[in-house]
Amino acid sequence: MDKKGITFRLEEKKDWNEVENLVRESFWNVYRPGALEHYVMKVLRSDPAFVPELDIVMEKEGKIIGQNVFVRTVIKADDGRDIPIMTMGPICVENGLKRQGYGKMLLDYSLEQAAALGCGALCFEGNILFYGKSGFRYASEFGIRYHGLPEGADSSFFLCKELKKGYLDGITGEYSTPDGYLVDRDEAEEYDKLFPPKEKLRLPGQLNK
Repeated sequence: MDKKGITFRLEEKKDWNEVENLVRESFWNVYRPGALEHYVMKVLRSDPAFVPELDIVMEKEGKIIGQNVFVRTVIKADDGRDIPIMTMGPICVENGLKRQGYGKMLLDYSLEQAAALGCGALCFEGNILFYGKSGFRYASEFGIRYHGLPEGADSSFFLCKELKKGYLDGITGEYSTPDGYLVDRDEAEEYDKLFPPKEKLRLPGQLNK
C-alpha cells in the first residue's frame, strides 16, 4: 500500500455528492440488491445524534477515497442507566482500493479521533475478521446484547470496542440501532433516482430483508 499522499479531514458540504457516490458504489449489491447506505448518509447528517467532528473523509493526492461517520447513542444498562457510547458507519473505501490496507488506516485514524473527542466505547455491526484487527471484540464478551435478537441467536456480527479502558466494566445491557439508520426504503429508492442508473442484483450472501 502506498501511504504517500494520504490525508484526512472533515467532510464539507461541497463533498456531499462525491461522498454519497463513493458510498453508493462501495455498498451496491453487497447487503441487498442496490444500496441504501448513500441515503443513510444524507439522513444522518441532519440527525441530532450525528457527530460532525467525526465526519471524516480520507484523501489520496487530493481525491476522496474513503469516509467514516459517527453517531452518539447509549447502552440501556440493566441497572437503569443510559451509558453514553457511539456507533459508526457507513464506513468505506473506494472499490479499487479495497483489501490494500486503506480501510484499516481509515478505521484506526477514526478511532483515534473518537477517543480524543471523549468517546468511551463503540458498538457496531461488522465482520470480526476485519474489525478485530483494530481491537473490536464480540459485544457479548462485554455483556452487551443486541436489541430484538433472541437469546442463543448468532450475534457474531455485533461488535464492541472500549476506547477508554474499563469504560464498560460492571455494565450489562442492551444496544439498539439509532433511529437515523432506519431509513424508509421507498424514500431511499426515490433518492437513488438522482444518481446514475445501476443494475440491482440478487447475489449470494446478501441479507434476506
